[in-house]
Parts: sequence; structure tokens; C-alpha cells
Amino acid sequence: MLINSIYADNIIKTALLEDINYLDTTTDYLIDEEQEDTAKFLAKSDGVLCGIEIALRVFEILQPTGFEAKVYKKDGDVLKNGDIIAEIHGKTRTILKGERTALNLIQHMSGIATATHNAVEIVKGTNASIADTRKTLPGLRVLQKYAVTVGGGRNHRYNLSDAAMLKDNHIDAGGGIANAVAKLKTKLGHMTKIELEVRNLDELRQALEADVDVIMLDNMSPALMKEAVEITNGKALLEASGGITDETLREIAETGVDIISMGALTHSVKAFDISLKIAK
Repeated sequence: MLINSIYADNIIKTALLEDINYLDTTTDYLIDEEQEDTAKFLAKSDGVLCGIEIALRVFEILQPTGFEAKVYKKDGDVLKNGDIIAEIHGKTRTILKGERTALNLIQHMSGIATATHNAVEIVKGTNASIADTRKTLPGLRVLQKYAVTVGGGRNHRYNLSDAAMLKDNHIDAGGGIANAVAKLKTKLGHMTKIELEVRNLDELRQALEADVDVIMLDNMSPALMKEAVEITNGKALLEASGGITDETLREIAETGVDIISMGALTHSVKAFDISLKIAK
């Protein structure tokens, strides 16, 4: 799993502290400290798994010794309703205290992976790849972007330091396309790319004249995107963005754009239904 373990542990500990605070009133008063149980993670729908290692890490943090897990499905596996994902054994208090945090994370990450997988399948056979955006939940960006890759998508920039990206407000505040790009080029290192957002074909031509690396076609119709592809003729990568849904995805992909970025993959994705059941 390509997630920094320190980053993951910090997210998990923050979530556990938010949920438990100083004690679990129900579990700590009801369950004997030495009681142990076995529980299973079960898929309750069809989709793509993501986040099983993150979910298991929740219980390992709560119980550093004696916790055991058997993993039957790995990140990226396609799940069917009823599949057993993993089986865990440990102190009952550990299982009950970590259940919600573990499920919140694995359900959310699997939801992103599933949505991304569906989008990738829709554009299959075209030139377009599916990418995420910076429209992520605060503190969860790395987990969300990892989930996109598990679903077969690609990552856009992680943060504002990764690349120079001129959106409409940057262009308006920076004195227009030519001026803004020229100023950036005097300061950027040779490894840093420039992407520029355009709203019409006139701005597209200005972007090409300015010789940027990537051009974002913002909220353009498929017909306009197709024309933009013909005008660009491979001189820059073209990214389609803005209100794209599964219903419009194929038509946009068939215009010939290189990248389709979708904020919906992370900012409003439906959680994938997974349960954790203690064996009776």
C-alpha cells in the first residue's frame, strides 16, 4: 500500500480520539477486559475494495499485541455481495471500539475506488484517462487519492506546491494569459509544469501561444471540446473538467481529450456498504 504509515496512523488516531474521547461508556462498563471474540468484514454490495489495511490498522493501534487478522481480499479486488473480506480476532473491547472508525474509512475508500472503476470502464477504448481533483475532504486527501488509483484512475496534483495551475481568477488577477504565463516561466524550475484553464476557443489559442503544458477545458460542451482537440493537434495535453457525470462521460471521452477530471470521485461519493459482524 503506497500510503505513508505515519500519515495513516495520524488520521486513525485523530478519528479514534474524536470517537472515544476518554472512554467507551457502553463497552468499558459492559465487556470484561479479557473477553475475546472473532469478527468478519462482509461486503454487502458489489464493487471494488480499498482500505482493508487501513481498517485493520485501527485495531492494531487499539491493541498492539494479541490482535490477529486473516485477509481474504486485497485492495483492488472486485467484491460481490456476501464476500468475506477479512476475519479478525482480538479483545472484544478492541473490536467494538474500533468498529465505526474502521468501517468509516474502508467504506469511504471503497466507495471512491468503486466510483473510479465505473468511470474507467465507461471510457474504456478511448484516449481519455480518469483523474481526481483537489476537491477532497480535509485531512483525508492522501487516502482519497490512493483510492482513486486503486479504482484504476490517476492522480491530479496533490496540493498547490505540485504544479502551477492558472484558473480564471489567477488569469484575471495576473493580467491575462500571456502576462501570467510569462511571469510564471521566469520563476518556475524546469521540473514544474504549467496548466491553464480556458473557457472558450479564443483562450485556448492564447494558451497554445503561451506554450503551456496542459490546458483545462472548463465546462465546455462536447462539440466545443472536439473542436479544441482539432485546434490543439497534440501541442498540449487537454483536460476536460466541470460538472462531468457518468451520463456525460462517454461523450466527452470520445471528443479525444487526454484527461477527464472528476471532483465527484472524492467530494460526494457514496460509501460502499461493508459490515463487521462478531461471530455468535
